[in-house]
Amino acid sequence: MEKRTFQQHISNEDTAKLPAVLFDGPIVIVDDEKQVEAACRDLASSPVLGFDTETRPSFRPGISYRVSLLQLSTPQLCFLFRLNKIPLAKPILQVLETDSILKIGADVAGDLRSLRQIRHFRDGGFVDLQSIAPEWGIEDKSLRKLSAIVLRQRVSKAQRLSNWEATTLTDKQKLYAATDAWVCTAIYDKLLHTPKIKRPKA
Repeated sequence: MEKRTFQQHISNEDTAKLPAVLFDGPIVIVDDEKQVEAACRDLASSPVLGFDTETRPSFRPGISYRVSLLQLSTPQLCFLFRLNKIPLAKPILQVLETDSILKIGADVAGDLRSLRQIRHFRDGGFVDLQSIAPEWGIEDKSLRKLSAIVLRQRVSKAQRLSNWEATTLTDKQKLYAATDAWVCTAIYDKLLHTPKIKRPKA
């Protein structure tokens, strides 16, 4: 018999009843190339980072935008790189390419594909929560559902379709973006401290 710690699925209704999860550490906006090196130095000192991107939504067919924001978060501190204002510079690529820093995300391949539309690079050290969740018997794949099942907390999606290329990001946008990246590290940590399901031997 499989021994489960986490449920396989959670409904939208049950997810909506859970308390919201919010990043409560400092959020640093990186919108000037001069800030990039110091930000990446701070990130490189953490063995595990949360990873996500945001793109300005398009409400017209045939129109799409490039990635506006790259979020990289340590468990305590989140950096928001405004890629509509700064280049995808070499220090950022070094963080994305190194195997020595784990970058945790959900639907990592989609985010990396979007980033490569700006500049090609060879990624390393990425872990996709959607790929590893089945080892704990979890079948729901969205970040919202993964957070609900693993942390028993709800990730808000209220800002997802806001304008990520706005001149100044609102406090709500910053908190949303930081939470999306950071929560990946919280989910990953909880999974690592939970036994995987034992499948019966064939």
